Amino acid sequence: MHIVTALIAGLIFGIGLIVSGMTDPAKVTGFLDLAGNWNPSLAFVMAGAILIGFPVFRFIGKRKQSLTGAPLRMPTNTRIDRRLIAGALLFGAGWGLAGYCPGPVLASLATGSMKPVLFTIAMLAGMAIFEILEHVAAARKRTASSGRGG
Repeated sequence: MHIVTALIAGLIFGIGLIVSGMTDPAKVTGFLDLAGNWNPSLAFVMAGAILIGFPVFRFIGKRKQSLTGAPLRMPTNTRIDRRLIAGALLFGAGWGLAGYCPGPVLASLATGSMKPVLFTIAMLAGMAIFEILEHVAAARKRTASSGRGG
């Protein structure tokens, strides 16, 4: 049941991204081009998403599980640190350069175009590099802490 619900939610999300134009890199980069030929249409998409999302997140925040009975795992970390800022800067730079972010690029894979495929490969490579660096950092931390105690 959870898989069917997730599939339906993903399809609705993907259709929403396509209908709103979020899968068109030119429209996205036009929105981010404040000094050039600025296209404000995505601001309306974002405002609409906030208007719909805000009451839904308020409703969800009071629940312990989803409507299908699955446990809800909401983020609990509210700390703003260097890692968060660096990640946000990398995400924004990638979004501004390519015109894609993860959701729209996955919806764009259905077009068969090579650009979304290349972006997805680069995104997955970046995620893999992050995981490798996290494992290396954790191993160094364990080694350093075991060296101090013994």
